[in-house]
Amino acid sequence: MIDYRIKERFPDLDVRFKKVEGLIIKKTSDALEEFKSCIIKETKETYSLETLKDDPHFRKYRDFFWKIDIDPTKIRPSSEALIRRILQGKQIPQINTAVDAYNFASIKSGVPLAAFDSKTLRGELSMGFATRGEEFWGIGMKEPKILTGKEIVIKDEEKLVAIYPYRDADESKVTHETAEILLMSCGVPGVEAQKLEEAVNLAAEYLVEYCRE
Repeated sequence: MIDYRIKERFPDLDVRFKKVEGLIIKKTSDALEEFKSCIIKETKETYSLETLKDDPHFRKYRDFFWKIDIDPTKIRPSSEALIRRILQGKQIPQINTAVDAYNFASIKSGVPLAAFDSKTLRGELSMGFATRGEEFWGIGMKEPKILTGKEIVIKDEEKLVAIYPYRDADESKVTHETAEILLMSCGVPGVEAQKLEEAVNLAAEYLVEYCRE
């Protein structure tokens, strides 16, 4: 559910969810590493570092970031940031087979993706504005971020699970103990619903391929 205030400001903002069950998550997989090499090669052939920021698709995300007071030259949409790392010759951080799989689905689709350990979620997720002064503990944070109330957040019935569309909460992160994941493809105005659907389905496909025995 998307709060009416967000709908009023961004009427065509959309997200897509998909649950994937029965996962066995490992540190790494030879098959996944081989697959990642193929995606890296394809990405280098598809994009240029010099023109990436002007790509019409990524431009939509950057424009949205500016509208919600996020500087996209400092905090980039995750899909663009991952692609940029590849074009710069940097390694994509290796986390585990699940996180790596959906990261590469984000690279392939160009759509930022989030993933939550379903067992940590309480009730349905909703999107709304943060409450001024509330704390957000993002993955890897040593101290919380104090929110201003301008941020768009994703929450369950008890807690924040993400600052939309760029930072997931530590409590709901995907680990080796995760068996069921709720995926979310993050849309912005101008990005078609079909593209979001394709991205979340692609991530689910990669998870099934590389996180099941």
